[in-house]
Amino acid sequence: MKLKVRHFAVASLATVAALGGGIARAASGDIVKIGFAAPLTGPQSNYGIDMQKGAQLAVDDFNATNPTIGGKPVKFVLEAEDDQADPRTGTTVAQRLIDENVRGIIGHFNSGTSIPASDLYDHAGLPQISMATSPQYTARGYKTTYRLLTSDSQAGSIMGTYVVKTLKYRRIAIIDDRTAYGQGIADEFANAVQAAGGTVIKRDFTNDKALDFAAILTNLKGMNPDAIFYGGGDAQSSPMIRKMRQLGIGSAFITGEMSKSPTFLKVGGSAAEGAIVYMGGLPNQRMPGFKGFETRYEARFHENPVTYAPYSYDGTIALLTAMKNANSTDPKIYTPFLQKTDLKGVTSSDIAYDSKGDLKDAPVTIYKVQQGAFLPIDTIGGRS
Repeated sequence: MKLKVRHFAVASLATVAALGGGIARAASGDIVKIGFAAPLTGPQSNYGIDMQKGAQLAVDDFNATNPTIGGKPVKFVLEAEDDQADPRTGTTVAQRLIDENVRGIIGHFNSGTSIPASDLYDHAGLPQISMATSPQYTARGYKTTYRLLTSDSQAGSIMGTYVVKTLKYRRIAIIDDRTAYGQGIADEFANAVQAAGGTVIKRDFTNDKALDFAAILTNLKGMNPDAIFYGGGDAQSSPMIRKMRQLGIGSAFITGEMSKSPTFLKVGGSAAEGAIVYMGGLPNQRMPGFKGFETRYEARFHENPVTYAPYSYDGTIALLTAMKNANSTDPKIYTPFLQKTDLKGVTSSDIAYDSKGDLKDAPVTIYKVQQGAFLPIDTIGGRS
């Protein structure tokens, strides 16, 4: 079974490459809707649009192979919804996609939207491949939840240990935005710091709408931490690091994958220099399929891929491949094939899920901002 899945995934990408990156006209046939949900408006829309483009390119590439299911040609279409990074809107969007009779879900982006939405998808029997990193997303025993990125329990443990043992930062302050993602990764990071022999000298919090961090940072300045860790997105991390440097705080600044973005570099400006940002997965230059993906992406969207597009691409290919190999778009029939996924993708040479839906191959890459760019300085864990 695993060999069959791998062979199809490689063959489909080889077909696209043979077409020179163009999009072949899919044969007329049944339309199969794939649901997609992420923030497409608001301060986190940069993440959602990046993710959406990766998923759309995967659909285009897969359709270029002129797939057939049940002896009939099919054409996959992406049914995209904007969840605004809001849990309540997320559940509304989830129900709308279910009512639209989509055959599977790519999304949501945030843990805070993915977790409540997953209850609805599981009840409907729809597999969901999410960008959520909170351990709780896959911890409830659902057979429908799958992950696109390294979980916070994996990344937080690796990063907390790395900060203490490798970077030699012992006294660490932690701030989070109280979202499921931000608080969750801060908790995992704090536990790992303490287990490695470091000390969390202060924990504080803000929210994912805040822009003024003067009070929190002024309080921390007097404590003189070796490093300040922030759990949250770039809308807060970029003004936070600017304020740190304006206040004369020389502590190292460490944060997670939501800050590996052009926004963090642009808004943070010179203050972002030296920041440590980690992200699950390999750096682009070490991803086995990134070069070809980048060429097709630029031809399709006339811009460079950003951060999340390669992951949503792989997740979408995994979903469609499961349907192809099951010879069915019925979630009850193809979900077991998804659970047995074993394919060579853009981001990893071995994309496979464990029994909970977490990625088996889960490296973490640490980046340092140097001369306005993210320079990979270390990759830990994983098999790739």
